[in-house]
Amino acid sequence: MTVIHHHVNGEATGRAERTGDVFDPATGAVQAHVAFATTAEVDEAIAAAKAALPAWRATSLIKRADVFFRLRHLLVERTDELAAIITAEHGKVLSDAKGEISRGIENVEFAAGLVHLLKGEHAEQVSRGVDVHSVKQPVGVVAAVTPFNFPVMVPLWMTASAIACGNTVVLKPSEKDPSAAIFLAELYEEAGLPAGVLNVVHGDKVAVDALLDSPDVRAVSFVGSTPIARSIYSRAAENGKRVQALGGAKNHMVVMPDADLDSAADAAVSAAYGSAGERCMAVSVLVAVGDDVADVLVEKVASRIAGLKIGPGTDAASEMGPLITREHRDKVASYVTGAAAEGAEVVVDGTTQQFEGDGFFIGVSLVDRVAPGMKVYDDEIFGPVLSVVRVKSYDEAVELINTSPFANGTAVFTRDGGTARQFEFDIEVGMVGVNVPIPVPVGAFSFGGWRNSLFGDSHIYGPESIHFYTRSKVVTTRWPDPSESQISLGFPSNH
Repeated sequence: MTVIHHHVNGEATGRAERTGDVFDPATGAVQAHVAFATTAEVDEAIAAAKAALPAWRATSLIKRADVFFRLRHLLVERTDELAAIITAEHGKVLSDAKGEISRGIENVEFAAGLVHLLKGEHAEQVSRGVDVHSVKQPVGVVAAVTPFNFPVMVPLWMTASAIACGNTVVLKPSEKDPSAAIFLAELYEEAGLPAGVLNVVHGDKVAVDALLDSPDVRAVSFVGSTPIARSIYSRAAENGKRVQALGGAKNHMVVMPDADLDSAADAAVSAAYGSAGERCMAVSVLVAVGDDVADVLVEKVASRIAGLKIGPGTDAASEMGPLITREHRDKVASYVTGAAAEGAEVVVDGTTQQFEGDGFFIGVSLVDRVAPGMKVYDDEIFGPVLSVVRVKSYDEAVELINTSPFANGTAVFTRDGGTARQFEFDIEVGMVGVNVPIPVPVGAFSFGGWRNSLFGDSHIYGPESIHFYTRSKVVTTRWPDPSESQISLGFPSNH
């Protein structure tokens, strides 16, 4: 059976002393094994990145930009091939996989503007004969640890900005769907990126810990669950590294009484069940303002669920594929089967839906009359489960969202501009949508939440990523006439 190896210094490497299974989620069958890196192998990847750093940092901005223009072309040209890799190992439908690639390309396009993005500032004559300017320089070798749910988009979120800024990268993708990362590394090099600038190592906690503990890794980017994000942030920061660790979410979509309820129901179904709910920006809580609104919404969402087509991602008729593993499917099901005992009403029970074969499929679920304190509300389920919370007022909806431990994304559906503006002002969440259920910013802005959805100060991709992947250096210059030179022990004064 195929063994998926690491990609270090432009070559496939790996002794495969330990391996993990890579499943086809649609069939449940093992389709490959992935090599798990030892600490020594991670160190080899870091050494390759460190060796490539001086030359890449010295490469002109124009030549760096050329790599990203060529990479964008290759990603567009080979989208179908890359989408097939995603679907084979993750399970999401092909249209969703292509959408993921498209959103990743946005970040490549942003990085291609690095000549502008890396400009410093200059001030002339700040003091007599003294000028000051600032420059942005790379931090060095950086680590990127990415999740299973977006095996192309999230690596492009991190690698594009990091590499554009002159850094070199060691990428550790999810061991559940590792092949897309290798494909990306090969595309980068086909686009002209020198060997060693982007290296890929596979594995588990052993590999991640080696990256967090290495003194040669200067910054760490991570996307995953909140408990792991918190752990990575603490360990990396304790080791003196710059860290951005994006955690989990529990995204609320508020529906006001004046909203178009058909549009709201369409949006809720799309945002809750797309990619089988395995999105950190999925809507998992539908907040209905008023029982009348809730009753209508529940009926409309339930009617739409009945027509959803769940099947293999390779089937053009499928709208939703399987979950990533059998264990995750069973965990998601446990939240639905336990909801009634907590006092909720299971309107649609997706756990009872039957599927042929041994794939990791589950039906979509709708749970009404959910409240804080129930596991179905409190936990990030990361599956196709939509909870409905009934509130009496706008203020109660805002309080519900602002007291949630998560603060990744939220949305309000309304036809009143005043309500929308007030919601934008009141809500304490990193990304907000107005009649947009999944408010993932375009590549020219930055992505990230607040509270337990982000550990660190910088959001990912966009302008904040340039700040994260560079260090600012301020240079003060003076070219005095030698005849004016003198000794002065006083503190320098800008006069």
